[in-house]
Amino acid sequence: MKKKFSAWMIAAVMVAGMILGFQGKDLISADNIYEQYGKFRDILSLTDKFYVDPVDTKKLTEGAITGMLEKLDPHSVYFPPKIFEKASEEMQGNYQGVGLTIRALNDTIIVIEPMGGGPAAKLGILANDRIVKINDSTAVGFTSEQASKRLRGPKSTKVRVSIARPGVKELQLYEITRAEISIVSIDVAMMVNKDVGYIAVNKFSQKTSEEILAALRDLRGQGMKRLILDLRWNPGGVLDEAVHVADLFLDGGTKEKPKKIVYTKARAAELEETFYASDGQEFEKLPIIVLVNHASASASEIVAGAIQDWDRGLIVGETSFGKGLVQRQWAFADGSAFRLTIARYYTPSGRLIQRSYEGKAKEDYEREAFERDETEGDNLAHTKDIKAKGDSLHPVFHTNSGRVVYGGGGISPDYIVKPPSASEFMQNLVRRDMFFQFATSYLDSRSQAIKATYGDDLHRFVSSYAISDEMMQEFRTFAKTKGMTIEDKDLEKDVIYVKARIKAEIASVFWGNSGRYRVILEVDPQFQKAMVLVPEAVKFAKLN
Repeated sequence: MKKKFSAWMIAAVMVAGMILGFQGKDLISADNIYEQYGKFRDILSLTDKFYVDPVDTKKLTEGAITGMLEKLDPHSVYFPPKIFEKASEEMQGNYQGVGLTIRALNDTIIVIEPMGGGPAAKLGILANDRIVKINDSTAVGFTSEQASKRLRGPKSTKVRVSIARPGVKELQLYEITRAEISIVSIDVAMMVNKDVGYIAVNKFSQKTSEEILAALRDLRGQGMKRLILDLRWNPGGVLDEAVHVADLFLDGGTKEKPKKIVYTKARAAELEETFYASDGQEFEKLPIIVLVNHASASASEIVAGAIQDWDRGLIVGETSFGKGLVQRQWAFADGSAFRLTIARYYTPSGRLIQRSYEGKAKEDYEREAFERDETEGDNLAHTKDIKAKGDSLHPVFHTNSGRVVYGGGGISPDYIVKPPSASEFMQNLVRRDMFFQFATSYLDSRSQAIKATYGDDLHRFVSSYAISDEMMQEFRTFAKTKGMTIEDKDLEKDVIYVKARIKAEIASVFWGNSGRYRVILEVDPQFQKAMVLVPEAVKFAKLN
């Protein structure tokens, strides 16, 4: 029989864990902690006994913990058991299941992509297949979460899936043996021309550096001599993995001046760490450009900051989020956990990247990262940095070659390039999922013809497949059936991006993320600027 933990016991474990975690250092006043803990215990006990209605003490405790952490900083956070399980899964990079990326559309579960090498892919399940039954139960009307729960299970167990495939009359029955599935942190790794490789990384999990190293070696085998590393929309993750990734591109320096990647400062000296680059990495001289945007945070900023401070490559895009806080995690017996900020991290030049959050609501703090009014253009001297005054909030630092950079608010690019301004019209199309829905419907009767024409030749598809006027009219008609009216003036303004999004969704059915990215990058101004700057990145690579 499992031992049950009451709310006050969980709170006690939490307090004890914090004290033991700091190994008894006098960081806190024991008298004050136990006085406050006694107050909380009494309030919880009295509420449980006398409140007018029955209470859920677990929920009250979780609410108290959440409220307590909100008084600290925006990144100290509590995870209830289910959320912590999912977060751990993402960071560990694996789960047990069938290896399908799915989503619900019009009460139907659609396969977005079978994960390469996974059990579903090996059996021949394809993108755009419809899952209508899982075991003997209908999957019609399921949410994505409900279907995922049914498909997942212990490895070596089996699950039966009935598939409806466009163009095939009969249902296809598959019996899939579940396996350990790796959740990769690389969205795509591909050559974008004969010598430039491109890697898009969505997070820093426990295997990210291994994945990137494998991708680099593969691309090198395809002729890669330059690299664009895309960290846009990457919220960060495991600090050690950010260090390993940065180390792939940095040499160790000299005995007198070893190259720092990142270092931390904490209230407790034993929590402080300094990480150095090592010699002998395979890609220490590979010319590199790093793409960042307002959502690039934490581990992404460690990599970008190290590359920039050592003048190792160019940073292109928008100023990153500005998260320079290090968290330590404690897990509890009920499956919950919390992360507490224990230190701040600094780039090799000494920059604190953390934006100020004092006196701000969490929502305001997060929103302001996306509301910077940046001026586009060459920013190698960082004269375009917002509030670049060398004041107490934005102190002056210098890169290895002496270029000025500023602390206190994210990594500012060497070349500032804004993304296309999303019109309300485009935002509505995206929010209503019109591109995916239309492409799915369109391919019901045309997928075989496209496959017959292009086969596996993605390059030819990207260069020659065009969204015709007839197809655009069909898109407008489809949108109308979904309750959206497309006005001529709106379509004319954004027609390039509308066509690109439709084409990208079609490409993704046949080539997965490689197809989607190849199409979207064609109209991506930040990526296109990076391509123009490749010769400049070559010069930077030779600074070392």
